[in-house]
Amino acid sequence: MIAALAFILALQLAGEAAARILDLPVPGPVLGFAALFVLLMLRRSLPAPLQAVALTMLRHLSLMFVPAAAGIFAYIDRMGGEWLAVTAALIASTILTLAVSAAVFVGVKRLMGIRDAEQPDDA
Repeated sequence: MIAALAFILALQLAGEAAARILDLPVPGPVLGFAALFVLLMLRRSLPAPLQAVALTMLRHLSLMFVPAAAGIFAYIDRMGGEWLAVTAALIASTILTLAVSAAVFVGVKRLMGIRDAEQPDDA
């Protein structure tokens, strides 16, 4: 389990290094987890130690939000000056996320050939 966690952290570090060296506008952890995704797709299976680490992390997912909340409090003065833009971005991103999620759901449903249950006629 320690080796799997070290592997995940190494990919995150590699992503962070790539983002800084290449001056990419993408966070390093995103690049690291994209690399993990590619590696797992090439492998076509999830190793048991990596699965154990992932499940443990998912069980404690709420702890992952602590740094974000701390960041908000660290920049509360700036947030106060830009509250309208932050609020608009939150609302727009929520609406966009819902729309994309619905589109993906409909697309997967079509790919799988699932049809809606026919509604009985009320006559």
